[in-house]
Amino acid sequence: MGYIKKMRSTTLALLATLLLSVIAGSCINDDFSTSPNDVLSFSTDTLKFDTVITLQGTATKQFVVYNRGKKQLRISDIHVEGLAGEAGHFNINVDGMRGKTFSDIEVRGGDSIYVFVEGYLDETGSDAPQRLTDRISFTTNGVTQTVALTAWGQDVIRIVGDTISKSRRWSSAKPYVIYDTLYVAQGVQLRLDPGVKLLFHDKAAIRVAGMLRAMGTQEQPIVMRGDRLDHVVGDIDFDIMSGQWGGLIFPPTSSNNILQYVDMHSSSIGIHVSTNTPTVRSLYILNCVFHNSSTSLLTTGGAWVEAYGTEFSDAASALVNFIGGKIRMVNCTFANYYLFSALTEPMVNLFVQDDGGMVPVLDARFDNCVLYGNTKELNMPNLDETNVFVHNCLFRSDGENDGHFYDCVWKGDPKFYTVREEYIFDYRMHDDSDAAAKGDPSLLPAEARYDRYGIDRLARDSRPDLGAYAIVPSNAN
Repeated sequence: MGYIKKMRSTTLALLATLLLSVIAGSCINDDFSTSPNDVLSFSTDTLKFDTVITLQGTATKQFVVYNRGKKQLRISDIHVEGLAGEAGHFNINVDGMRGKTFSDIEVRGGDSIYVFVEGYLDETGSDAPQRLTDRISFTTNGVTQTVALTAWGQDVIRIVGDTISKSRRWSSAKPYVIYDTLYVAQGVQLRLDPGVKLLFHDKAAIRVAGMLRAMGTQEQPIVMRGDRLDHVVGDIDFDIMSGQWGGLIFPPTSSNNILQYVDMHSSSIGIHVSTNTPTVRSLYILNCVFHNSSTSLLTTGGAWVEAYGTEFSDAASALVNFIGGKIRMVNCTFANYYLFSALTEPMVNLFVQDDGGMVPVLDARFDNCVLYGNTKELNMPNLDETNVFVHNCLFRSDGENDGHFYDCVWKGDPKFYTVREEYIFDYRMHDDSDAAAKGDPSLLPAEARYDRYGIDRLARDSRPDLGAYAIVPSNAN
């Protein structure tokens, strides 16, 4: 037994010695380099922020500080230089601590730390965006290195829960940020000049009991979108995120509204139009884009609505819901490749008069349109006994012409430029589109001859292309 105990003791001693030697050999070198040749490296030399509304904080961005050497480095000083002055400031977070100045931050050999940065921009006193710059300084072993910071600040006009009780005209000098719901009173007109930008905060909306005249042009379209001007990630803009704000509501008292060259993105409810006077046009739409809603893009209730050269694209539910009323859709594109959920509804919901008379008569025309996407086109493909007529339209589905479908393109492909997987949602069409020169020129009114980009629909052929956009040959340049 004594021999066995001795052998065990010897074995344990050898194992302990071996373990200590392994640990000693694998330890991180705790020595600090003092050589000026041993300095830091960074994941970027310039941290760039997107345009941000002044008097609001930027999104938080980050970069990585590396110690590429074997020995530890002690960063004796980290600070924001303060070049921004009175225009704003940047705050940083280093190793879990927030502030502007840090000292004696240690980074082990082969290791790294994260630095998080956020900015706050004061009003600039300018209509145009203004650039704000600063630097973060790092001093290691007597050597100073910097990472540049840059951001753009945009002054805005803030509208908080306002009611417009007298007719107004908004210019395009500065963007408008709308909080809560903006009300346009009955009998009052709100006119938007070309180039106006309306930025809506979360759940904000416009309710127009009077009249809205959004008079954009090809050169200066009117933009309606959420107030997040930064990017989701990389170069992907927040416009891909639906449901950022409410939408436009036209109650029964509203009529003679105009949306012309309006680019409306990322709402929750899109546009709602209802009326007590179906013989008066409620809404006229020309060369607009309604894109990316978390429900639908346009819902009408008994209203007279006309749309020319307009894109209705991407929504979680039906793109449009027409509940009775008078509907005219000419050279419009209806396309649904919605990104954030499976599609269970058709692109176009048609509600004709029901037996109880709860739904008014639907009188609808679709002329020279494209209906294409990842879901079926219509909720009622058989239009017998309805006042719905479809002329010269392209469908992805198979079908045949009859007393309600005339000269349509069945099982067609518009060949959109859209690449859903790469977040490219461009509903213009390639040269070899099945929509090329398939329109009826007699159905094309003068007001819709030029598309949103100013392209003449009759420039290439005596027959116009279907959809919202005229095809531009790839060899045009």
